[in-house]
Amino acid sequence: MKTPDTQRPRPGSDILRTALRRNTGAMVWGTVLMGLYQAGETAFPIALGLIVEHTMQDRSLGALGLSIAALAVIITTVSLSWRFGMRVLQKANTTEAHRWRVRVAACGLQPVARDVDLKSGEVLTIATEDADQTADIVEVVPLLISSLVAVVVAAVALGLADIRLGLLVMAGTVAILSILAVMSKRIGASTQEQQARVARAGAKVADLIIGLRPLHGFGGNHAAFGSYRKVSADAKRQAITVAKVNGTYAGTALALNAVLAAAVSLTAGWLAFGGQITIGELVMAVGLAQFIMEPLKLFSEMPKYVMIARASAARMALVLTAPPITTPGPQRPAAGGDLQVDCVRYGSLRKLKFEVAAGEFVAIAAYQPRAAADLASVLAVNVAPHAYEGVVRVSGQALADLSIEAVREHMLVNPYDGEIFAGTLRTNIDPSGTSRTISEAVEASMLTDVVALHRDGLDYAVRDRGANLSGGQRQRLSLARALAADTDVLVLRDPTTAVDAVTEQLIARNVAELRRGRTTVVLTSSPALLDAADRVLVLDDGVITAEDTHRNLLAGDADYCLAVAR
Repeated sequence: MKTPDTQRPRPGSDILRTALRRNTGAMVWGTVLMGLYQAGETAFPIALGLIVEHTMQDRSLGALGLSIAALAVIITTVSLSWRFGMRVLQKANTTEAHRWRVRVAACGLQPVARDVDLKSGEVLTIATEDADQTADIVEVVPLLISSLVAVVVAAVALGLADIRLGLLVMAGTVAILSILAVMSKRIGASTQEQQARVARAGAKVADLIIGLRPLHGFGGNHAAFGSYRKVSADAKRQAITVAKVNGTYAGTALALNAVLAAAVSLTAGWLAFGGQITIGELVMAVGLAQFIMEPLKLFSEMPKYVMIARASAARMALVLTAPPITTPGPQRPAAGGDLQVDCVRYGSLRKLKFEVAAGEFVAIAAYQPRAAADLASVLAVNVAPHAYEGVVRVSGQALADLSIEAVREHMLVNPYDGEIFAGTLRTNIDPSGTSRTISEAVEASMLTDVVALHRDGLDYAVRDRGANLSGGQRQRLSLARALAADTDVLVLRDPTTAVDAVTEQLIARNVAELRRGRTTVVLTSSPALLDAADRVLVLDDGVITAEDTHRNLLAGDADYCLAVAR
């Protein structure tokens, strides 16, 4: 199966090369325009010096008017080139960041998980901050070249006045960049560590939000908050370290640039005092010495941004180059279909074996919750087929031979803690907007009271994670989404644990009626759902220990009666 990502590994350097190659046109235009801006900025003190020089020789209104016109042209060129140059570069930067965000998100949303030791919160940080900082390379390179243009033009202009001034600028620039290049390496390493710690803190807070209710339930919220506080404090300390390094870098760059500007000004003054350069050349030299600080500052900051982009690209490569945990097969399951679990050994499951015929409604009463979770993970293909012993077959075909997309189109495994997204009731029930059974799913899941309660009905706004819904409403909304998918095989895990007994009874009856003729498996201890099933399988200690109807098992199995009776 081809993934949404490219088909070959992408180390950090390759990611940067791709970003540069993909934006060559925009970078060329940006470089030309920003180079024109820097050249115009450099031309201003040069023109000012020439004006002073010629005005002292030819004191006429014509010369003054020509000088003012020349300055107006330079200012107009500087203004327009900056405006359009930055527009081109920032558009390319934003577009490239968007591309990498989509690429990283696509990797995180692939049906087959990638073999990378990162949590969802860390992947989110990589898809946002690291993608943005990697795309900055598109803007950094043109600004680096344009700054170099300004330094070269200034050096040449000063060299024409006196070769010693030009050599001073060139030698000073090389010395400044050499010192700052060494410092920028530490910035890259510190920034990479900071991003990693921020990502870990983001992952921790995401876990806390998801588990906040159960944490409050057993009083574990204080310990959890303490854990987050520690991770957050680590991120804060690293951020302070990075800020100190950046501050040192910026201060050093500014000091070195000021020293160079002062050296140029003093040298020009000494040469003018000795009569080796004219007053106009002195004005030009002093003006260039003050101006050159800006492009030198920009030029000296570029290595820092390059190192940050490299660090972020390396973090993106962790996601983009990670291989999939498994390589799915190319086949698709046949329509309808049965479900076979043949001697599966995984986690708490021990040689688990059972069959569900096509169109049958089977309930599985798992005495140990862990066994139900392990079975749901195997059926949902959250566990790679090679990671467990035995075989799971859908419509007679092994999961390992089927594509993951085809399996999930054919067989939906709905978790008991199904995620609720910000949007509306309708978009949560039918995210793709293609379901034809929304009304039936709403009725079967007993979500009708929630729809009727609000004036907007199915268009009622739902907050992120269903924050404005009760636990029972969220669970019924998740069940409605599973039923609206209308798949050939549906596996539900504890779909009614948060509803009252009367509602549970109605849901059990409705689900059995709606799913009639299609394969349905429910992992549950609910008497209502167990009674609605065609037969019940008892899962105890990792194997099936009993099989019969709910009522027969109640009458003849004391352990079963004790486990499911309420």
